[in-house]
Amino acid sequence: MRAVDIIRKKRDAIELSREEIDFLIEGATHDNIPDYQIAAWLMAVLWRGMTRAELAALTESMLHSGSVLDWSSLPAPKVDKHSTGGVGDKTSLVIAPVVAAAGLYVPMISGRGLGHSGGTLDKLESIPGFNVNLKLDEFRRVLEKCRCGLIGQTPEIAPADKKLYALRDVTATVESPYLICASIMSKKMAEGIDALVLDVKTGVGAFMKKQADAEYLAELMVETGTRMGKKVVALITDMEQPLGRKVGNALEVEECIEIMNGKGPTDLREICIELSAWMFLLGGKSKSIADGRALAAEMIASGRARDTFREIIRLQGGDAGVVDDPRRLPQARHEARVTAAADGFITAIQCEQVGVASMMLGGGREKKEDTIDPGVGLIVEKRLGHPVKSGETLCTVRYNLDSRLPHSMGLLAKSFEIGPKPPHVLPLVRKVIGAEGNL
Repeated sequence: MRAVDIIRKKRDAIELSREEIDFLIEGATHDNIPDYQIAAWLMAVLWRGMTRAELAALTESMLHSGSVLDWSSLPAPKVDKHSTGGVGDKTSLVIAPVVAAAGLYVPMISGRGLGHSGGTLDKLESIPGFNVNLKLDEFRRVLEKCRCGLIGQTPEIAPADKKLYALRDVTATVESPYLICASIMSKKMAEGIDALVLDVKTGVGAFMKKQADAEYLAELMVETGTRMGKKVVALITDMEQPLGRKVGNALEVEECIEIMNGKGPTDLREICIELSAWMFLLGGKSKSIADGRALAAEMIASGRARDTFREIIRLQGGDAGVVDDPRRLPQARHEARVTAAADGFITAIQCEQVGVASMMLGGGREKKEDTIDPGVGLIVEKRLGHPVKSGETLCTVRYNLDSRLPHSMGLLAKSFEIGPKPPHVLPLVRKVIGAEGNL
């Protein structure tokens, strides 16, 4: 078997066999096939797409390029949630303790932020001392004690994905829905979970701007996971404005604590309860979505989710005192305000620009090696449809370095559009894909 023949077949839109895909992935993982040939194949996939059988074979081959975790000794179902990313998307920090508090196991392996979208690991690392780099035996110990652990990808998990993603990033092939699907699902299936809930964002602040594109990716991921014997559901959710009010690592942890104290923004609470409800249904903890919502709300109202979050932090080396006193989180030294230039209503928020503005303050990375300032960020004071008067605060900016402020303020000033009438605001959950097989 030769790589050049496999590249030619894909170039000519001929379906590849499982054996051919296995050959490519094994060659990529062990550096037996040169990068330029793998890159050529990735571009052929971008142009020609993949059949469902090819996609299943690719996902499984990437999955088995490393270790598949085995949690069979744990006495309850294992469930997880994955988001495709957005601005202010902090739901994992609420959902994981909510679901674990009710008795399911949540072995969550997350990623870092890059560009305008924040990363779960960066938010967790804003908690002083929190260790996201646990070895697998330490991860198991945390799971056994509190039914939830939150770590980054280990070298044992889907090493083929790390290799392919690095090439996709520099060959303009990131956007392929087939390659996105294989990347996400191979890592999630390697967690050894029984069920997965996908939060696929769409709108100006999402990577999938068009709902049709988000739905297509969601369908691919649901079908791929189902083929692999897992229960999978995808929610298409709105990202036309930041989720919640706070954007920035420590600020987002603070807002999650607010939610677990029964407070916080309505939209963030709603999506956390909805995603938790689906995790409960797929994990066999509830018989309906309505029951799942009620169980999630109970975990918050009773304080059990908050107590579980405190225990996760303690077991992973962090300062658990932040749960009771969020002022122990990193704080920015300075504050500035973006104000409205006219009366009217907020008709649009350029959500991606808001995320970029937070990144420019130091809250994210332009390059992977950049250092994050965990205390900086912003608070969105006015949301879509809100009335506003000239001079009112649209956004409060928390910053440390004066040199970073002007560019961020300029971007934020252009991010809020004001008009004479309130806009039509779309629902937070636009569609559920895969529900019919799980009700």
